[in-house]
Amino acid sequence: MTNLKQKAFFNWSTGKDSALALHKVIQSNKFELSGLLTTINDGYGRVSMHGIRKELLYKQVQSIGLPLFEVLLPEVPTMESYEYALKVVLDQRVKHGDEVSIFGDIFLEDLRKYREDKLSEIKLKADFPLWGRNTKELASELIQLGFKAIVVCVNASVLGEEFLGKVMDRNFLDALPENVDPCGENGEFHTFVFDGPIFKYPIAFELGKKVFRTYENPVKKVNTDEFDCVSEEELKSGFWYLDLLVK
Repeated sequence: MTNLKQKAFFNWSTGKDSALALHKVIQSNKFELSGLLTTINDGYGRVSMHGIRKELLYKQVQSIGLPLFEVLLPEVPTMESYEYALKVVLDQRVKHGDEVSIFGDIFLEDLRKYREDKLSEIKLKADFPLWGRNTKELASELIQLGFKAIVVCVNASVLGEEFLGKVMDRNFLDALPENVDPCGENGEFHTFVFDGPIFKYPIAFELGKKVFRTYENPVKKVNTDEFDCVSEEELKSGFWYLDLLVK
């Protein structure tokens, strides 16, 4: 008797860890993927934290070939508004038969526990295909597989604006300071993936302006991708963003 695949959705951030994790999920043939879930700041029309225009997200999704489930956040989200908006979409996924929520997290224990605890409340399981892997090895694997990821956000407390617009390659990894994780797993930098084995075709874009932003009232009740994985002091120091324009 053939075992039925578990129906799952993938939490898509537009960046490198998501791309590599999704690739591994597809290669494993372990799940029946119903689609991609992404959190969007509805006030700005951009993917949360990464700052990517939603139009570029839509282009990624079209190239990947999976449906998109949008979690829409207000312009100035709180932890409460984030959790409420997410639960509305998760409840819909459960009603449609999804059993598993898949993430690209690698080693942040408190983030994993938060995800698992919240998902268990609505009878969803969590899966982490990259969990526990050496991030230096993962970064090298990403490059070897042919993924192309451009840096679109850096934490100004650890990286300078000159890293914006760099494509992740071996020269980029060699140039990172020793205190920066090769996958940016502590929130040091974020990327936009525009080509690789999960895409039917590359995503076209143009480089826009660099912008520096600070967050005077960061939400830090729990580590989540939407509010990054850094301290309040680091958040207040600011982030450099590179705006990518739809081509």
